Formats: sequence, structure tokens, C-alpha cells
Amino acid sequence: MTVRVRLAPSPTGTLHIGTARTAVFNWLFARHQGGDFLLRIEDTDRERSRPEFTADILDGLAWLGLSWDAEPVIQSERIETHRAAIAQLLASGHAYRCFASEAELEQMRERQKASGSAPRYDNRHRDLTPEQQQAFIAEGREAVVRFRINDGATIGWSDLVRGEMRWSGSDLGGDMVIARRAPADQIGDPLYNLVVVVDDAAMAISHVIRGEDHIANTAKQLLLYEALGLPLPVFAHTPLILNQEGRKLSKRDGVTSVGEFRAMGYTAEALVNYMTLLGWSPPEDMGERFTLTQAAAAFDFDRVNRAGARFDWDKLNWLNAQVLHELPSAELSKVLVPLWQAEGWSAPSASRNAWEQELAELLGPSLTTLRDGVEQARPFFERPEPDAGARQQLEADGAIAALTAVLERLEASDSTDSPDLSVEQAKSLLAEAAVAAGVKKGVLMKSLRAGLLGSLQGPDLITTWRLLHASGEDRTRLMLAVAQG
Repeated sequence: MTVRVRLAPSPTGTLHIGTARTAVFNWLFARHQGGDFLLRIEDTDRERSRPEFTADILDGLAWLGLSWDAEPVIQSERIETHRAAIAQLLASGHAYRCFASEAELEQMRERQKASGSAPRYDNRHRDLTPEQQQAFIAEGREAVVRFRINDGATIGWSDLVRGEMRWSGSDLGGDMVIARRAPADQIGDPLYNLVVVVDDAAMAISHVIRGEDHIANTAKQLLLYEALGLPLPVFAHTPLILNQEGRKLSKRDGVTSVGEFRAMGYTAEALVNYMTLLGWSPPEDMGERFTLTQAAAAFDFDRVNRAGARFDWDKLNWLNAQVLHELPSAELSKVLVPLWQAEGWSAPSASRNAWEQELAELLGPSLTTLRDGVEQARPFFERPEPDAGARQQLEADGAIAALTAVLERLEASDSTDSPDLSVEQAKSLLAEAAVAAGVKKGVLMKSLRAGLLGSLQGPDLITTWRLLHASGEDRTRLMLAVAQG
């Protein structure tokens, strides 16, 4: 059997982290089995589906590295095939038209609520006579199409994650609607459980891998497979992603879409690594840091947990930091430069690439997210206002004298052939300035940092100074510090 799995997102919103994790598990299983990973865009909700959401979903999957193996199937283009399946169920007696009005259904629900009964359809129109149907039609009533569910039926399947599953037909809420309301001589818009079954069969899907919130749907869909005479896929229901309180992760928890994680500065490599760990336990010798390819080589459902997976920001941050820290400076600068340019920042034109790469190398070890690479780079492009600690340092004894001595030596060094400031030149210049100003090296270094960065905290001082010297900013900032001191 050729393994064929699918992701079937609804384009009624952006790519949710839960949908993306489902995509990861499907992709890993397909690659491990040498099978196909397919996409189906379930856009039959005409009011809420938007092309921009479809674009966001496809872009997010591509960014994560989850390549698919065929053109996506567009569900709305198959509506006549879905209607044909409903017509088959009507003809075989597995489905029927229900003329109950919304008002009647609401009264039914209110009675059930008052009696403390579980909400369910009472199958009132399951066995209408032709005369009763004609009477409703004469009243001008429209009808939904419902699929018959035998309350005494037992539905079972062997789930790759949860083992043997059993559902009673009486727990499925009565006969289910498979087509929306329409005139009695027509079939209305087909609904989710029906179209999923028809499309999965048409796509020859061998394994349906989705979240545990679909378990009740699976029981209903198995009845539809049987009634339509379609081959059954294997099912795997993965654990939900939970917040720190143990509830399903939702918009109330803040960031939930892949695009939002991307905008916050998380890398695709770290995010997909983390999503793999949300519900799957890698072999001990594999560790927690791995690529998609490495995960695919080891992936199986024996290691997928049944319990919900709590989202852990600290773990994601650690993984993202590991990715950024391992990037060569040339690669890191390629990622950071567009973010700097989006802020309107540009490097010195004379040595742009080398300057950008050196700044990336300077900041890299302290980054957790790429947004950190923007905020930490800000003082290299925008002149900072001194904070309280920097102002206090510049008011300390010897601080202004030390910076004045540095400026005097910068004037002399700028008269040489090379405008660059090497590490050796910088260290020599500082040693000379400390002697000339009569201050300890510590006072000089703290004062220099306060003058250049407006703070006593920051990356390596010599490299910082060299970068600001190359952009022509060091002397200006030190002159301002001296003037304000």
C-alpha cells in the first residue's frame, strides 16, 4: 500500500499552530514511509473562506519546509461530486430529507435543555410517508438531508495513537445533516463530514492523521464510508496543543498563528523542531534538537503521546536561540539585514557587506529571536539617549577627561592613510588615552561604552567601537557626551 496522507485546512483564518503541528506529523509520517503528503483546501464555507487565508496557509507551510507532492485539491470545485454521493445515499435509503423548521428545532433543543437531556436530533422526519412529505412541500418548506444513524450501532476502529476505539451510535447526536437546507427537488450545499469522506476516498488517502477533537467526526465518517461502499483509511488522532492552564490553545492565549511566530523572530527550523516535540517523544539518542529530515527518519506513532501537549515558551526560546547561535555570521546577516532595512537602516556603503556581517557576528551569541537582532542593533543605526546608568558614569570623576583624550587620539588617527580602526589600534589608543587622562582603564572603558551606546550594558566594546567608527558615528557621539558632561 502506498502511504498517502493529507492536510485539509479551512481558509477561514491564518495558519494556526495546531494545524501546522498536524501538518508536521502528516509530513513526517509520509516521508518516513516513502509516501505522499497532499493538500486539500476545504473552502466550502463560502462566507468565511478568503483567498488571502489560502495564500497564508500555503506560504506558512512552505516556510516551515513542509513540501507537498501534488497541486492542492480545492474542495469547492468538487461540489457536484459531493452532491452525487448524497444522491446515492438518498437512493439507497441511508439518507432522507428532513423538513423540520429552525423554529421547531429550537423548541426541541429548549425542551432537552429544560429536562437536562443531552442535545440531539430526535429523528422526527426519518420515516415520513410520501403524503407527509408532499404536505410539507405544499407549505413551502425546504429540507436538509440527514444521514441515518442507528442508535444501537457500535462503531469501532484501531487508532494508531489511541488503540482500539468504540463509539455507540446513540452518542452521535441523532441523524446528522449532510446537506444544507434547499428546495425538496434539490440537494443543498454538502457539509463537512460527507465531503471529507468523499474527497479522502477520491484522493486515495491511506491514513487520516488529525487532532483528537475530530474523534466524534471519525465515528460518523466511518458510517458514511460503509454506506457509500468506500475503502476505509487508517486513523490517527493526535493530542491537542494546550496552554499552561491545560486548556486548548486559542486566540485568548495570544500568539497562535505561524505568521505571528515568524513576525516575532522565530526561525522555521526552531518552530518546526518544537512542533514535532509537541506530542512526540524522540528516541533518547536523538536529543531534542533535530532537523525535519532527522525527525522523519525516526518518526512513528508509537512515540506519539495520548495526553495533550502543553505549550512551553521557554523550550521554544531555547531551541530558537540554539538555531541562531549555530548560524555562521554570513548566514545570520542575510536574515537580519532585511529586518534592519525594514526599519529604514543602512550600513556604511564603503564596507556594507563586511560591516553587516561583523555586526551580525557581534550580536549573534546573545540572540533568542531575530527581533532581538533588531533591538540590539538599534544603537548601531540610531543615536541613543543615555540611560540613568550612562549619565551617572559620564558624571563620574575622570570620565570627560578620558573621552576627551580618546577624541584627541581619534583626530590624530584619522589623519593616517587608513580610516579603519583595527583591534590593535583601538587597544593602543585606549591605553594612551588612559595614561593621558590619568584614569584607570575601567573608568575609561565604562565611559567609552556610555558615550557610544548610552548604556553600561552591551556587546564587546572594541568591536562595537570599530563598527561605529566605520559608520562615522563614534566621534560624533563622544563629542556629544563630552559637551553634555
